[in-house]
Amino acid sequence: MSANLFDKVWELHKVGQLPSGRDQLFIGLHLVHEVTSPQAFAMLAERGLGVAFPGRTFATSDHIIPTDDQSRPFKDPQAEAMMAALEANAASSKIEFFGLASGRQGIVHVIGPELGLTQPGMTIACGDSHTSTHGALGAIAFGIGTSQVRDLLATQTLAMDRPKVRKIEVEGSLAKGVGAKDLILYILSRLGVEGGIGFAYEYAGSAVRGLGMEGRMTLCNMSIEGGARAGYVSPDETTFEYLRGRPYAPALADWDKATAYWRSIASAKDASYDDEVGLDAAEIEPMVTWGTNPGQGIGISRAMPRLGELPRERREGARAAYDHMGFSEGERIAGKKIDVAFIGSCTNGRIGDLREAAAVAKGRRVASGVRALVVPGSMQVAAQARAEGLDRVFVEAGFEFRLAGCSMCLAMNPDKLEGRELCASSSNRNFIGRQGSARGRTLLMSPAMVAAAAVSGEVVDVRSL
Repeated sequence: MSANLFDKVWELHKVGQLPSGRDQLFIGLHLVHEVTSPQAFAMLAERGLGVAFPGRTFATSDHIIPTDDQSRPFKDPQAEAMMAALEANAASSKIEFFGLASGRQGIVHVIGPELGLTQPGMTIACGDSHTSTHGALGAIAFGIGTSQVRDLLATQTLAMDRPKVRKIEVEGSLAKGVGAKDLILYILSRLGVEGGIGFAYEYAGSAVRGLGMEGRMTLCNMSIEGGARAGYVSPDETTFEYLRGRPYAPALADWDKATAYWRSIASAKDASYDDEVGLDAAEIEPMVTWGTNPGQGIGISRAMPRLGELPRERREGARAAYDHMGFSEGERIAGKKIDVAFIGSCTNGRIGDLREAAAVAKGRRVASGVRALVVPGSMQVAAQARAEGLDRVFVEAGFEFRLAGCSMCLAMNPDKLEGRELCASSSNRNFIGRQGSARGRTLLMSPAMVAAAAVSGEVVDVRSL
């Protein structure tokens, strides 16, 4: 049998095997931001080391950036210190920095693909768990810790254990009103948040091929939520058309050579895998999480599970989730009143996500008592949204249309939940405290479902609108 993409790319980038048995892997693209890089640069300075290949590292600011007022200095002294450290480190190391003055600032996993930095066949790493997003373009992308950021800056390599590969094949067509976010929440509900430990996920099948690039990014983005080390989709014509003409993509003179290579690293039709899972797209409806991890999700028409119906190993987590959320076994998720609606994040802050939400919001009004935010994933997304008039649609409906940043996804900035607020969110994590309040509660769903909840004041099936 032939090789899958993961094995091909791994072998092409393997420098050698270390005495520990781990592989030393060359990393073609390194992305850094203001939260996990200052300590890594400081550790380099302590050892008298520099950045080995500054042309392979690119920096942006996203996590701590305010989305209402971005004038300097930031009101939060710690945020300002992080930003200043990144600016200084990028300048001294000759690393290209997409700062606020660049017109290209944004969430690291949004700007990588939109600038054409992310390309098929690459190995990519970033000090952020959702680096798996870049696998949508046929790359192998890993989230890493701060000490690994240091190692990568110093050597352009990482010491890594090679994961197994699981193929998740989704056949059929997604129903109207069902998208990539629903697909990945469905996968997580089936396989669990620990089901991918030790694996990389390859997403395949007609339902996956039918997604646009932004949908594939959403799918790969949340691979880490299932415990997988990486997630990817083999490159195809959809991938190539997305990349054509982007600033850092191959020039047209080199295009045929580039696409020939990209085709060569795609998984062969008879490729072998360590495990395979088959799913039917027709079974998927709009999804909503009810608990405190992304695997605790159900279709909008369904009732929350009774503890006795769950596998034994999931019952204690479900009991704790019910206690925190204030929900009960057998309740319906539809009809739950919300306090906040958040559209954004590296999962769903792209232009397609904003279009999807605006289509629901247009001609409607945010329900009384609901605070609703739309936060573009990058400056370029924001500019495109304004060019299309999407910002006006949101503002006229009663949403706040903010500046680019991570915002309420992780609340390392002023955008936070307060008290026990219940938030309909298009982000990727619903852990306790994730959105800034230890008592806050998060329901993950698609951008369209968030918009529907915002204008209804409660969780509803977007298809009814």
